[in-house]
Amino acid sequence: MDYSKVASEVIEAVGKDNLVAVAHCATRLRLVLKDDTKVNQNALDDSADVKGTFKTDGQYQVIIGPGDVNFVYAEIIKETGLKEVSTDDLKQIAVKDRKFNPLMVLIKLLSDIFVPIIPALVAGGLLMALNNFLTSGGLFGAKSLIEQYPNIKGISDMIQLMSAAPFMFLPVLVGISAAKRFGANQFLGAAIGMIMTTPSLGGAEKFWNILGYHVTQTNYMYQVIPVLAAIWILSHLEKFFHKKLPSAVDFTFTPLLSVMITGFLTFTVVGPIMLFVSNGITDAIVWLYNTTGFIGMTIFGGTYSLIVMTGLHQSFPAIETQLLSAWRNGSGHGDFIFVVASMANVAQGAATFAIWALTKNSKTKGLASSAGVSALLGITEPALFGVNLKYRFPFFCALIGAGVAAGVAGLFQVVAVSLGSAGFLGFLSIYAKSIPFYVICELISFAVAFTLTYMYGKTKAASVFATEAAIDTEEVTEAKEVVEANEAAAPVLTDETILSPIVGSIVDLKDVNDPVFSSGAMGQGIAVKPSEGIVYAPADAEVTIAFATGHAYGLKTKNGAEILIHVGIDTVSMNGEGFNQQVAQGDKVKAGDVLGTFDATKIAAAGLDDTTMVIVTNTADYVSVTPVAEGAVTKGEAVIELKA
Repeated sequence: MDYSKVASEVIEAVGKDNLVAVAHCATRLRLVLKDDTKVNQNALDDSADVKGTFKTDGQYQVIIGPGDVNFVYAEIIKETGLKEVSTDDLKQIAVKDRKFNPLMVLIKLLSDIFVPIIPALVAGGLLMALNNFLTSGGLFGAKSLIEQYPNIKGISDMIQLMSAAPFMFLPVLVGISAAKRFGANQFLGAAIGMIMTTPSLGGAEKFWNILGYHVTQTNYMYQVIPVLAAIWILSHLEKFFHKKLPSAVDFTFTPLLSVMITGFLTFTVVGPIMLFVSNGITDAIVWLYNTTGFIGMTIFGGTYSLIVMTGLHQSFPAIETQLLSAWRNGSGHGDFIFVVASMANVAQGAATFAIWALTKNSKTKGLASSAGVSALLGITEPALFGVNLKYRFPFFCALIGAGVAAGVAGLFQVVAVSLGSAGFLGFLSIYAKSIPFYVICELISFAVAFTLTYMYGKTKAASVFATEAAIDTEEVTEAKEVVEANEAAAPVLTDETILSPIVGSIVDLKDVNDPVFSSGAMGQGIAVKPSEGIVYAPADAEVTIAFATGHAYGLKTKNGAEILIHVGIDTVSMNGEGFNQQVAQGDKVKAGDVLGTFDATKIAAAGLDDTTMVIVTNTADYVSVTPVAEGAVTKGEAVIELKA
């Protein structure tokens, strides 16, 4: 890689005068810009050395890759004359440089708390949907299946119990996730959730007499907002007592005092107030749905993808959980937000497929096909930012398709009774009797968006695709010449097995809460949720990268695999606190040697995720890079198979 050339390309694309500050981590440049709209996105997309870009927390991030990003960063500093800053300093600059937006802070908070517990809610919701199949009449005749076949009633009852549990004890799940986000002990968070859902709590008709004051024994099953407030209080109390109590009594009295005071405040003051707020929000949303009907659904469907662009949709799981809980209690209609999201996702996917049909550019075709499939399955970011917004008109055609389909869904009162995949597979989450209408609406969304995009592209944007085809021919010729020139010098790779550098539990890479890794931009691999704070060498290798912060390691194995081990998400901001690096660049290590250690409690206290990524950064050099481990893994266990 020509570092000076790449640095110049980045500077030219973002604008030298537009740069406020720049830092880097293990994989990417982190820029603070005066105006993001002035970025020449096409120039960065066309750069062979830029693996992707995205915006988050006031930073414009450019993915370069481990081993190269630090050299590109040095060239940018040299060319611009900017002062070198750490990633932590850059965060502060980003905050000062943009207006404080409390709404976005709240949305990020809710997203961090609810995304980890969504799998449990999906499981419970789909079990609920399955039970609907068994108990709803009119699907398989006038009578329900359990009425036709009484012998399956026991199965239905068991499924009903399993489906109810995640929602009934939702405060326990929220307590665990919120405690982690707020920096409290997760088991104390779970304890508060259990206290709030104890079956012996009698509700409004029972109370405690405390010094003459009647405290209602409210049961907070199915609730979200009251437990969020309770865990926030718990976190502050726990931190206060950890700081004030002597170490000799801290272990015993900090949990005792934190839980006791939090519990008392929850039942006396905080819980009743937050329950009133929670019920008010749910009632307002249901009232809006009932009042605006299909017109409101049309408007919501036509603007949903705009909401996704702003990130506001990250707060929806919290609202949907309340809607589902209300439905579960018989006081609501179900989740209409899921239906709107499904229509919008399918529409964006359809528009992307229309671009696939229109373009002759091989790079665009490849991106459009994969992004289109992803959107139909509920993940629209690749379609939105990689294809539709690039051409603009597909995005707006998709908005129309989504609005029409959502309006029709509103007419038929199609609602979901569980969370799930908001796309073509979303029928699994829909109220059983509404499934046929849901499928019809999905087809309408696809047909309208695809047709509008294709017809407009054929007539109004034909010259764009013709130009792309010409550029593609030149790029293919140049690429072929480069490959032929370098083929003889390329190292010969061999098949290889990568071992786990971390003891813990396997996490699917696509579920990692960092788009650089989850998108596969850095390469394929796996992630591990650690259960101990030691990083081992995953193969016999040379250490090519050993960051001073100790949060990331790069290795090149004897067989040619280039491995990145990245401990935690955004842990570079900790500036080495809690990390102990035991190797240096150029060291030769054997499989199982200790590369370094980290303190998971300090990572959690910083409000960060310690999920560790193991990435094959030269994935493109292999025929296949296949994760081969599931569940718990130990040191030295095979996790990735490489086929050369």
